[in-house]
Amino acid sequence: MTKRLPVEPSPGPLEEYAASFDGLFGARAQREGFRRYLEGLLLPAERNKTLTALANTEPVAGAQRREAQSLQWFLSESGWDPKEVNERRLELLLEDPATAANGKGVLVVDEHGDRKWGKRTAHVGRQWLANIGKTDNGVVSVSSLWADEGAYYPLEVEPYTPAHHFEAGKSDRRFRTKLYIARQLVERSVEMGVPFRAVVADSFYGEDRGFKRSLGELGVGYVLSLKKSHCWWHMEGTIGALWEAALAAGWKDAEEPGEWAKVVRAFRDGHREEWWALEVEAGPYGTERAKRALVVTTDPEGLPDLGTWYLTTNLPAPGSGGEAESNLAPASVSEVARLYGLRMWVEQSYKQVKHALGWSGYQVRSDHAIRRHWQLACCAFSFCWWAFGRLPTDDAESAERPEDDLRAVSAGGSRQETLGVLAGGLEGGKGVAGAVGDAVALLEGVLRQAPAEGAKSAV
Repeated sequence: MTKRLPVEPSPGPLEEYAASFDGLFGARAQREGFRRYLEGLLLPAERNKTLTALANTEPVAGAQRREAQSLQWFLSESGWDPKEVNERRLELLLEDPATAANGKGVLVVDEHGDRKWGKRTAHVGRQWLANIGKTDNGVVSVSSLWADEGAYYPLEVEPYTPAHHFEAGKSDRRFRTKLYIARQLVERSVEMGVPFRAVVADSFYGEDRGFKRSLGELGVGYVLSLKKSHCWWHMEGTIGALWEAALAAGWKDAEEPGEWAKVVRAFRDGHREEWWALEVEAGPYGTERAKRALVVTTDPEGLPDLGTWYLTTNLPAPGSGGEAESNLAPASVSEVARLYGLRMWVEQSYKQVKHALGWSGYQVRSDHAIRRHWQLACCAFSFCWWAFGRLPTDDAESAERPEDDLRAVSAGGSRQETLGVLAGGLEGGKGVAGAVGDAVALLEGVLRQAPAEGAKSAV
């Protein structure tokens, strides 16, 4: 067998990570392109992550330089399979003890919109772009990610294609709604054997009966958000909406909470917050029914919009009749609050990381090239966790490091405490200065904004 020609290595641990994917690339140019693309994505975000920025060339004339053209070929024309790259990426994450999925985490389903101009790009159209809060021309993707209190990472991503791209519109058999795509992503996660406690998503998914029914058919638990206005058919004079149930729960103050239960949420920066949770017993919801509804808030009296969750779950209540009829493990009120709190990875950090790593910076039009760019962005982000899992974790390992590199490490320091050391101690190589350090510094910022570690009922 002919020996493979070597490629110019990436700086620091990025080379070891990139080498894990070499078996998926048949040509030296592909292995080279994979390394250069990741390096460009991991560089400090001083420019939009277009191909010329990834190659560190001038935006207009620089597009014709060999560096930019080689990345363009790698993304659009070379013969590698993005599905195989994603499978390998997930293997590395699921095999690593620092990032391995467990049954206490959640599967978060969400969508993301990128503003794009023109009409020729695959999946583009005038549609609602949730991340910018308006209807505009753009591309929408539906994604699944695994998350617990310590780590999170994307599993899969699928583009949503508006109906006007199909000759028969919504009647075309190839047309898929966002809800249908979300269901497929959950199905694939189950097929891959990724463990999770529940599917978590916002009210777009929580208000859809078909989506909740499909999760029940798959035999998975869910904790989904509902709209504040969520209501049901009811007799006059009885409770018919979640907000009505909250107002009727008898809250006076913390000393006389009525039906409200205190939930204490502990955050990663050490501070704690007292929230209040209400188990709704009205209409189709209750601890003895197949579906439960909860209101979780920072202020039971004012029910502030930004500090109140209206939730539904099929996880049975402990000690209820539903517990005996369900194959799902029971979940207390505090456990339901903990699970939904993990969705904040999407709200606080996931979109920021997408932006920093150039998720929407692609300048290609084909479906295949867009999918490849997304997978490469996922690989760049996953490298942050891969490198994070290899930081020193005990005094013996720390003692081997130069004394001047240990200035930020306290005695018995944890892996998280040494993030700053790695971010400042690794030098980039030629043309990729700071790429590795920026990756870990980026992860440090993500961890500072992490959701609560857990919620414990104080009642």
